[in-house]
Amino acid sequence: MTTDKSQIRNAATVIVLRDRLTAPRILMGQRGAKAVFMPNKFVFPGGAVDDTDADIPLAAPLPDLCANRLTEDADPALAHAIAVAAIRELWEETGLILGRPGTWDMPPPPDWESFAATGYVPHAAPLQFTFRALTPPGRPRRFDARFFLVDADDIASDLDNFDAACDELSHLQWVPLSKARAFDMPFITEVVLAEVEARATDLNPPASVPFFKNNDEESLFLRLRGKPMDG
Repeated sequence: MTTDKSQIRNAATVIVLRDRLTAPRILMGQRGAKAVFMPNKFVFPGGAVDDTDADIPLAAPLPDLCANRLTEDADPALAHAIAVAAIRELWEETGLILGRPGTWDMPPPPDWESFAATGYVPHAAPLQFTFRALTPPGRPRRFDARFFLVDADDIASDLDNFDAACDELSHLQWVPLSKARAFDMPFITEVVLAEVEARATDLNPPASVPFFKNNDEESLFLRLRGKPMDG
């Protein structure tokens, strides 16, 4: 039986990398025991794109290279909303601000009011598109997740203050990259972790972005290089 593709939600996940050139650490938290999706697992902050994300203004957009790769095998109109979702989910689940000081030119929707109250506007330029994965069929929820790497130096708030975080993730902590595999994490998180380890000290965008495309017919491992640029 073919799965209705409308059941697959676009999602964004953020991997914050701290002290990458000396003793790299990543920010992770634990999902609740009663969570429908990946209960008890240690994960990176992230979640589904909301309907309002497409209308949220950005202080600066995604880098052209990342935006271009996001549009490969996807609706080009999604790039902005996915970047916005990444920043929102990071704020909601950790209380960390990826933004620039500024005022909003529109009243923020309810799920952005607390972010706007900090005096910042979301800022997507530091996000580096690093990985994409489609949840395999048969899972209680399916996501087309885009993973973004961001250097902790680009976070505008105190890296050790999680007071503004919601309760979706517990045990938020900076995990040494060399010890992260000791945590109970989903398989795909382990795969992404290997990609982060390989790129921890490389500040440049990857030559291509891995894509685990688990559709209803087959599982494919692809490389996203982006659509040809005009001009």
